[in-house]
Amino acid sequence: MTLAASIHGCHRCPRLVAWREQVAREKRAAFRTESYWGRPIAGFGDPDARVLLLGLAPAAHGANRTGRIFTGDRSGDFLFAALHRTGYASQPTSRHRGDGLALRDCWITAAVRCAPPANKPLPSERENCAGWLRTELALLAQARVVVCLGAFAWDAGMRRLAPGLRPRPRFGHATEAHAGGLTLLGCYHPSQQNTFTGRLTPAMLDAVLERAGELARLSVL
Repeated sequence: MTLAASIHGCHRCPRLVAWREQVAREKRAAFRTESYWGRPIAGFGDPDARVLLLGLAPAAHGANRTGRIFTGDRSGDFLFAALHRTGYASQPTSRHRGDGLALRDCWITAAVRCAPPANKPLPSERENCAGWLRTELALLAQARVVVCLGAFAWDAGMRRLAPGLRPRPRFGHATEAHAGGLTLLGCYHPSQQNTFTGRLTPAMLDAVLERAGELARLSVL
């Protein structure tokens, strides 16, 4: 069984299973004619990627609907536009799994693989998902930089990828922390709360993605 198939069949967290399936049944009015994915989300992208983007969790009516992380919601719109501007994505939009989007030198995944109620996973749910990230990274042999989108992803990345690092660096936009052969790079999450208020601007996100590419290139010199 492939890693993606194992993730898609996961039922470890009863609260998340119930929520993701309830959302898929009840749907949002704007998507009432669509078939929701309603299952855990696997990462996707370039298997030779040096840059990995780590998000929080699937959005209830975004990835939980489309079956691909950051696809079909406003956060994804903001993120994929930046990935296209900085050369990581073949197109600036991501609407559904079969829309032709291809990533270059980039892999996108999440700390928690199911849509959580109120977008707030429990600590136990984060821990239940932790092994997926470690397994994913083991398969991404060229990965050198992990861009952590938000404090939750930063904490999850630190716990899984740099458990012995002391003192543990606090999350901050553009903060860098080195753990073994990886660099963790902090970035404000492209949520509407951040992008509508100007806390995260397109230029700020572009700068982080460009820095990730620079760090990835430096790691092989």
